[in-house]
Amino acid sequence: MDTTNIGLIGLGVMGANLALNLSDKGFSLSVYNRTYSLTQQFMQEHAQGRAIRSAETLPEFVSQLGNPRVILLMITAGKAVDAVIAQLLPLLNPGDIIIDGGNSHYPDTTRRWQELSAKGICFVGMGVSGGEEGARHGPSLMPGGDATAWPVIREMFQKVAAQVDGAACCQWLGEGGAGHYVKMVHNGIEYGDMQLIAEACHLMRHALGMDYDAMADTFAAWNTGKLESYLIEITSQLLRQKDADGSPLVDKILDRAGQKGTGLWTAQDALEHAVPLTLISEAVHARMLSARKDERVAAAELLGGMQAPVPENERQAYLDAIHDALYAAKLVSYAQGFMLMQTAAQEYGWNLPYGDIALLWRAGCIIRSRFLGDIKASFAREPVPQSLLQDPFFASELQRAASGWRKAVMLAVAQGVPAPALCSALAFYDGYRCANGSANILQAQRDFFGAHGYQRVDRDSALHFHTHWSGDGSEEQLP
Repeated sequence: MDTTNIGLIGLGVMGANLALNLSDKGFSLSVYNRTYSLTQQFMQEHAQGRAIRSAETLPEFVSQLGNPRVILLMITAGKAVDAVIAQLLPLLNPGDIIIDGGNSHYPDTTRRWQELSAKGICFVGMGVSGGEEGARHGPSLMPGGDATAWPVIREMFQKVAAQVDGAACCQWLGEGGAGHYVKMVHNGIEYGDMQLIAEACHLMRHALGMDYDAMADTFAAWNTGKLESYLIEITSQLLRQKDADGSPLVDKILDRAGQKGTGLWTAQDALEHAVPLTLISEAVHARMLSARKDERVAAAELLGGMQAPVPENERQAYLDAIHDALYAAKLVSYAQGFMLMQTAAQEYGWNLPYGDIALLWRAGCIIRSRFLGDIKASFAREPVPQSLLQDPFFASELQRAASGWRKAVMLAVAQGVPAPALCSALAFYDGYRCANGSANILQAQRDFFGAHGYQRVDRDSALHFHTHWSGDGSEEQLP
């Protein structure tokens, strides 16, 4: 066999499925896995009749690749990526390309891009979304890093990516860690979406007294309207799933959520950039609280649990309210995510194509939703609104949904059903549209005990003042 188009390292579920996807699209591959038995198993079960070569060692693997060598890493983020790069470097030539397709933290990607650039190696950090099904049949891909690599890899990855209206869900996002940054925010929005849906289910079950079949029917119906999305669709399916004894499977699943860190990274990054990413942060906190299962069980016995469901004749009105709350909060989640990307782009000098990012998420990824085209339209406006919440589409949708949103939040509070993401999204919405907020009291307090100073609404905003609160009450202008 001649040299291959691309080498792939890491034959876990995602790596193996991406390898087969690349093969389906007509590209020849070399594959390598640290555990050679896994490589052999992959070759025996999946590579028959395909232009796929295996290698037992990295030198053998690299020798099979055409020039410039293109190597895709599908391995666990962190130290493993650095270790494999260190093993590859002596085997590579200037102009060769290494692509990290794992969930790496973007500062690591920026560091690797800088270090490898100094050695003449092109490094790309590429977010991959869609899970194993997306990897196999068309993921959403978010590449960034060394721009000189893009003309070499563009056709390959745009072919394997999901397609919508003839456009690939794969576009170049910028230098350094831009691709993995966008993937991080994607995952943060995913955390928020999942938490919102879980809270809606909890309200249906415990505040409205619905059974799982009725809940599944509701989500199936919602998936034909404004809420149409991948996560709404699969929620309908999982609510219908029965255990071996015929009971709903979800009732048997322990209510302790895991997390791999990308949601936490997003929340931490928002704090560092002073962006009020309240909904996603609450989603991360909710997973942390879920981990305290034993503590929660003990507290329920001590403090009491939720109230009895509302009367059945009131169910439909509340169900409509939950729909509106879920929809409005999802809009806020995306608005906060784009707010964070816009802030980071200014700091790092990235020219992120925000409208294209929305289109990248229309297919192949976990957060694909009906209104992503409306986000694209917002960034095509002249001038671009300061926030998606100021876009005419988003503003009108939120105003229409606000009444039901408030009703759903009041239901949660009255019934004692925890809904932190729905509530925090509403609080953010109300805070964002509050022209005169409560921070004047905070600033007065800060000046009282710490002489931190304040600005006045009736003076030049560049001037700062301090009042002698415990003295004669006089005010002085600070230097």
